[in-house]
Amino acid sequence: MNKYDVIVAGAGSVGVPTAMALAEMGLKTLVVDRNPSPGQGENKRAIGGIRATHSDPAKIITCRRSLEIFSTWEEKYGEDIEWLKGGYLFPVYREAEEMALKSILPIQKEFGLRIDFVGPAEIINIMPGINPEGLIGGTWSPDDGSASPLRAVNAFYRRAKGLGAEFRFKERVRSILVRNERVAGVITDTGEFHAPVLVDAAGPLSRELCKSAGVDIPVTPDSHEAAITEPVQPFFTCMVVDLRPGPSSKNYYFYQNRHGQVVFCITPDPLIVGTDKRETSLFLPQIGARMVRLIPRLKNLRVRRVWRGLYPMSPDGSPLVGWNRRIQGLVHATGMCGQGFMLGPGTGALVARLITGKLLEGDDIVLSAFSPYRKFGGGEALK
Repeated sequence: MNKYDVIVAGAGSVGVPTAMALAEMGLKTLVVDRNPSPGQGENKRAIGGIRATHSDPAKIITCRRSLEIFSTWEEKYGEDIEWLKGGYLFPVYREAEEMALKSILPIQKEFGLRIDFVGPAEIINIMPGINPEGLIGGTWSPDDGSASPLRAVNAFYRRAKGLGAEFRFKERVRSILVRNERVAGVITDTGEFHAPVLVDAAGPLSRELCKSAGVDIPVTPDSHEAAITEPVQPFFTCMVVDLRPGPSSKNYYFYQNRHGQVVFCITPDPLIVGTDKRETSLFLPQIGARMVRLIPRLKNLRVRRVWRGLYPMSPDGSPLVGWNRRIQGLVHATGMCGQGFMLGPGTGALVARLITGKLLEGDDIVLSAFSPYRKFGGGEALK
């Protein structure tokens, strides 16, 4: 009764779609998570943006596959996950950002993205009310969008369950069971569960999990703050990303969801390393001033809620996906660096193909770039 083909550690943005993909391939799959239901870890702290607009080919390929799943979900399965094809907009006010964004357009187009650098008039048309003073233009990718993290993860969960995947909630994986340098299963709060393959989809808990098997992986959590406003009449749909740095921060980004609420987040600088999820008094004044300068009409919006979540960070800002070379049967699918929601479905499908040996064209590019054994250095131009 406790024997499976694959065990997945973590029922979040990566673990649930991985279980779904494994179940679609007919593998007997068990998912174990310490939370009471799917997506109750960092998934529910995601703001919902989904883009293939990256500068790394591996992320472009993975997120294009994710977008295909998100954008067709309601049509295929009849469940509303609040998919909104609003696009991503990167407005530009400085030559530095103009040069950076234009320099990555060739590789974005090479890997199939519908994206261009457009002038101020089109930017103003896409984002009504944007500050026109000094506006140079920006990049616009209309095929990107957003969805509800909780609705999506629960939709994936229901499909995985319907296909036979089993889930055990309120149960911690205490350690990976290893025999003769091979995965044999896991030890949880309630006992042992056996499988020859374990998928580490534990996000910020991945390093702790893997150490139980004598494996140390370079995944370190840091915390990011986000917020949501009251609902108002919709007046824009795109995710707006302002790459200009500000006091104690790098870029910030926001969009209006299908309910009319504006959801926003900022990238702190320096990063706030650790697992502290307490909200701060610094966040709203810091990001609010920047958002109002960019879009003055936002100044009267009232904020309903602020929260803080963890990003499982790798040294270079890209995921760790692939087989562990020391412990046979251990698959890493972690270190999503705050992009687990958008990378999750594409990563889950890739992991299922990796385990079953049914890789597709382009998978080699992703597995090479996301290899846990790559040389960590530098980072993606557009994170």
